[in-house]
Amino acid sequence: MSTSISTSFVTIFDAEVKQAYQQDRKLAGTVRERTGVSGNSYKFNKLGSGVANLHIPQSDVTPMNLTHTQVTATMEDYNAAEYSDIFTSGKVLFDERAELVKAVSMAVGRRMDQLVIDALDGAGTSLTVANSIGGSNTNLNVDKVLETKKLMDQKGVPSEDRYFLCHANNMAAFLDDSDVKTIDVNTTKALAQGTVDSFLGFKFIMVGDRTEGGLAVDGSADRTCLAWHKNACGLAINMDKKTEINYIAEKSSFLVNSMFSAGSVGIDAEGIVEVTCRE
Repeated sequence: MSTSISTSFVTIFDAEVKQAYQQDRKLAGTVRERTGVSGNSYKFNKLGSGVANLHIPQSDVTPMNLTHTQVTATMEDYNAAEYSDIFTSGKVLFDERAELVKAVSMAVGRRMDQLVIDALDGAGTSLTVANSIGGSNTNLNVDKVLETKKLMDQKGVPSEDRYFLCHANNMAAFLDDSDVKTIDVNTTKALAQGTVDSFLGFKFIMVGDRTEGGLAVDGSADRTCLAWHKNACGLAINMDKKTEINYIAEKSSFLVNSMFSAGSVGIDAEGIVEVTCRE
């Protein structure tokens, strides 16, 4: 058996991984993304707000003195690798290509999502929704989403490009809220769809348990859900996902390795809300 794999096969495999990765990644396009970043870090710019001044004829204009600040995303390198034993594959990689594509792409997609989740969670926002909203020690409900919307509205966060990330346990409770499941007050057929796509201006995204960490939950079963505006968080990509296939003689196997280098950081804490939900 030959221990070489044609360039065309590697190209096909990499393309399949990229396609599956793009489909599986939950948070793609929900934050400010910069690709082709050079170096070990990338600085996202934040421009402060200003106040218009009354014009007085014959007087010099008064500058608003807008503040310019920067936050830095530091690149981190990741691999998603797996061996393919030549003795357990009738044709190297081809028989198990679909399984390897799925495993590698999902691992890369979850890790890329986790970079964003960690950045949002570590942004230090002062905008929080307690688990006492809508009742004592409550899970996700309409009252909490309304409170989240109010906090963003008060800070002047644009109404478009708002996202809400919750766990499957939170979504189950949300679907049981009468204002969500009752067609009389809500045109979204949530129970028929089994999920909520958008509500009160937020695009809802649901994740389950994740080895990478997912959404944090403490010992009291309080899970922190996250709501944010697209411009409130940044993801810088130094090396976008790529895949290599190499024969490792010592293992009598081919090593399939998908890799990327990226970093994420919260840009504007006033566009991020932490929502505590008791499960």
